[in-house]
Parts: sequence; structure tokens; C-alpha cells
Amino acid sequence: MLDERKLAVLRAIVEDYVSTHEPVGSKSLVDRHNLDVSPATIRNDMAVLEEQGYITQPHTSAGRVPTDKGYRLFVDRLSHLKPLSAAERRAIQTYLAQAYGLDDVVMRTVRLLAQLTRQVAVVQYPSLTRSVVRHIELVRLAPEKLLVVLITDTGRVEQRTVDLPGPCEDEDVAHLRALLNANLDGRRLAEAARIVAHASAPTLCRSTCSTSPSGICRKRVPSSRNASVSPVQRKR
Repeated sequence: MLDERKLAVLRAIVEDYVSTHEPVGSKSLVDRHNLDVSPATIRNDMAVLEEQGYITQPHTSAGRVPTDKGYRLFVDRLSHLKPLSAAERRAIQTYLAQAYGLDDVVMRTVRLLAQLTRQVAVVQYPSLTRSVVRHIELVRLAPEKLLVVLITDTGRVEQRTVDLPGPCEDEDVAHLRALLNANLDGRRLAEAARIVAHASAPTLCRSTCSTSPSGICRKRVPSSRNASVSPVQRKR
């Protein structure tokens, strides 16, 4: 275990190195920080920190730089987070409130994080291959065009516009919505894609089909060749 003085020395080394990008020596620590000890004492503390793997010396004549272990201790125990002011909080809320969709929210969040930390920010969506279907919504945009909205268990929302092989009425869309949700709810996306690809269950499209007394022509779910954009289930 490191005592408070050695922790203070490590904090000073990390702060100086992050600020200057130069190895930190004992004399500079004495000059920049109020540690109330002699340079010789600081050198002894730095030797202990180096022996325990918190700092390292790039070459013989250089000062010390933090190691991954030293950065981890700094983040876990030594760093002091500056709370956001009320004005900063309002600015962040206003900036994020202007987003028009999930992707825009994520991109704005990453951009904001990079600006605040002055570091590279990376975002990664949850893997769709492991996601589970929670709900499928269909919206009739035109007689032969649907908006398909997929909601997964991770909260991911995807939407695609699909061209149909024939005209569809509102009752047909409602039937298809119920059919899809009954068969795909709770299934992984890969499994759902296989079910849709091999389904003999029809999409119900209003037509003048003379073989159907109800005037409803039963046709297979449109494939990606017939859709203006690939169906949601086929994404990735």
C-alpha cells in the first residue's frame, strides 16, 4: 500500500505529464507542487513508485512517466472531478435535445465528450446479431409502400421503407403487423431473418385477384430484390 505522500507524488507526476507530455523529474515536482518535502525524499518516493510499477523511466537520464497501472490508480483514487456548472448542464441538455434520432443523439454525445475531455471518443452500438426482436411496427405510407420499424431488446430502433408487390389496405397492414409480431417477438435477429426468408406466411395485399373471393391476394413477404431498401430483418 502507498502512503499519502507517495500518492500525492503520483498524482503530481500524472498531472504534469498529461499537461506537458514530458517526463517528470523530482526538481520539477518540487518547483510546481507544494509537497513540503525535499527533492531527495521525492526521488525516494519515485523509486518506490517505479519499483511497484506505477511509473517508469523512458531512459536513464529522463524523468518518470506514468504506466497503465499508475493511470488506473489515478483514475480510481486520485483524480478530482470538476462538477458541471448549471450553465454547462443547460447547454448540454439543449444540444442533445436538438437531436432528431438515435444516431444523431449518439453522434452528438460522442462529439460533446471529445470536446469536454479533449480526447478521442469512440462509440460502439450493441451487436445486432445478439439482439432480440421486441416489436415490429408497420406504417402504410402509400398503397404499395410500407415503413417498417424494428425495436430490439437493447432499445435499438431501425426503420426501412419497403416497396410491396401490390396495393395494400390498412386492414392488410394490421394483419401483417400482428402476424410478424406473433412469429418474431422474442427471437434473435438472425433467427427472425431466416423465418422471414423461408416463410410461406403471406403479406396480405389488396388487389383485384379473381381467385380470392375477398379481393385479397396472398403474396410472399417481399425480398430484398423487391424492396427499395432491404427489410429491417436483413440488416447486417
